Amino acid sequence: MSRSSEPADGAPRDEAPLARLRIALRQLYYGNTRTARRFQTAALSVDLAIIALFIAQPVLKNTPVFLSVDYSVAAVLALDIGARLLAARRPLEWLKRPVVLLDLFILITLLLPYTLINFGFLRIIRLWSLSKTGRLWQPLRRQGLAEWELPARAVLNLVTFLFLATGFIYTTFFRQNAGLEGYLDALYFTVASVTTTGYGDITLSGPWGKLTSIVVMIIGISLFVQLAQAIFRPRKVHHTCPQCGLQRHDPDAVHCKACGHILNIPNDES
Repeated sequence: MSRSSEPADGAPRDEAPLARLRIALRQLYYGNTRTARRFQTAALSVDLAIIALFIAQPVLKNTPVFLSVDYSVAAVLALDIGARLLAARRPLEWLKRPVVLLDLFILITLLLPYTLINFGFLRIIRLWSLSKTGRLWQPLRRQGLAEWELPARAVLNLVTFLFLATGFIYTTFFRQNAGLEGYLDALYFTVASVTTTGYGDITLSGPWGKLTSIVVMIIGISLFVQLAQAIFRPRKVHHTCPQCGLQRHDPDAVHCKACGHILNIPNDES
């Protein structure tokens, strides 16, 4: 067989379109061009819309449009996972990442909404996984507002926990009050517990209810402390040390506090 049927790089011709597709997807998901930024912004908007639907799931699940919305979200998520898999340089290693495994589990709950209804509340964890991948903070970094990333992460962790706890409490204790009223009761109880207000008008019955209340209060207080520290601690700037890689330094730092390397941190002064 003549070698003229193969491209110069040695790859078979029937694989060339797939290789081009992978390169194009990699540039869209991880590139820094104007087109890539627009695509990443659109993808992030879709992700946030999906999370909003996850939060509204208890209200939607008894409506005629529930399955249509559920399967539509599943199709979008499956398309996103497939595209990111093609864009990955090492697909098998990418599939083993915890955030990817979480997305795959969420996809299964979307494909089996009634069979896995007890695990539906775990979908809100995708908000946390977006934070871990860094996609959520790219707009801040591009606008030169990286110093707000730490407080924003603390707020997001608190919001994720609030809705995660609300979903678990609703599924476990308030399902008999289906719909918006039961979900609001669960949210009200979660916020009252996290803030240690404890009005007492809504309580969880039984030993499991008491244990759930204890866990919610302990984790909630910890997240509030983390949020307060992120807001009120001395401001740091993001500047990567070329020697040890430490990224957060005092605005007027001359040496890296980890390795002592001389820093050249830019400022806004003329």
